[in-house]
Amino acid sequence: MDEDSRIATVDEIPADSTFLFTVRNGFDREEAILIRLADGVVALKNYCPHWTDVRLDSGSGAELRDGELVCTKHGATFERDTGYCTHGPCEGATIEEIDVTVADGAVYLTDDDYEFEQTGPSGEHDRSSRGRIGFSGN
Repeated sequence: MDEDSRIATVDEIPADSTFLFTVRNGFDREEAILIRLADGVVALKNYCPHWTDVRLDSGSGAELRDGELVCTKHGATFERDTGYCTHGPCEGATIEEIDVTVADGAVYLTDDDYEFEQTGPSGEHDRSSRGRIGFSGN
């Protein structure tokens, strides 16, 4: 496998949370998360389909509860292996998957639409940290 596409080792992915990384599609940077499964690893884009500016993992790992990924903003739950929403305002929607492969204990980006940029957040402004409407009080 190409070392430029190596994201992390499988051991670096928490069993009870997610591993955040950044990919590039041309000039666009996007965040994605790795989720450890019983039989491998899956990568999903780091957003809630209800409001795509809401990040599931803001840098400290996304919440996994009862085997499902949780959007803490809306309470939506997603199957950890498919990103399919099982409950919440976006029920029936699916988080977009990014292709990865595990080889020799490491996870590699294999999706032709993206280039691996870095582990961790994109450095872009975190739009999910505020309400949808700002009230300055002034």
